[in-house]
Amino acid sequence: MGPDVTGFDRTGVDVAGDKVTGHGKKIALLLMMPCLLGATSHAPPDPERGKAEGACRKNEHGPALLVTALGLKDRQGYLKLEVYPSNDHDFLENDDILIAAKKTFRRAEIEPPPYGHAELCVRLPSAGVYAISLLHDRDKNRKFGLSVDGVGFAGNPKLGWSKPKAKSVSVNAGPGLTHIKITMNYRRGLFSFEPIDR
Repeated sequence: MGPDVTGFDRTGVDVAGDKVTGHGKKIALLLMMPCLLGATSHAPPDPERGKAEGACRKNEHGPALLVTALGLKDRQGYLKLEVYPSNDHDFLENDDILIAAKKTFRRAEIEPPPYGHAELCVRLPSAGVYAISLLHDRDKNRKFGLSVDGVGFAGNPKLGWSKPKAKSVSVNAGPGLTHIKITMNYRRGLFSFEPIDR
């Protein structure tokens, strides 16, 4: 399915704005993991889904993740943390599909603080293993922009030509607060995504 009149393809990647066409477009979409952040042909992700379930309480005791975002390009936009089942089929699946199937999906979103560490807390249904993604939505459009936004995952894998395997981006969360650090990656050159300090 090609781009629609909005300039976005069904994955939410801004292909028109980046002037990526033909074979280059296919490579760009492969690079950016077509199902990144819930992209499928089903209903579009709802930015509020999973937030109530993922909201940490005052003095949260867990089970929950406390995630520190490292290497932010700037303090614009939103940071959106998402929790998925730790398997390749469900990792980055559309949120409405996961919720309808009664599978784990949690989301936390904040505006980055003007200085200091950016930390997000997300409550988990129980202790266990979960796959984690973090999006820096710099333009606040609730879609992943190939040339604008940043992305990171638990375990900080090197990003390649396809979405990371769930096992490589999973964390074993205990019954209390589990602390992890995620390094953000931003577009560099035509098809490379790396931390900004490399």
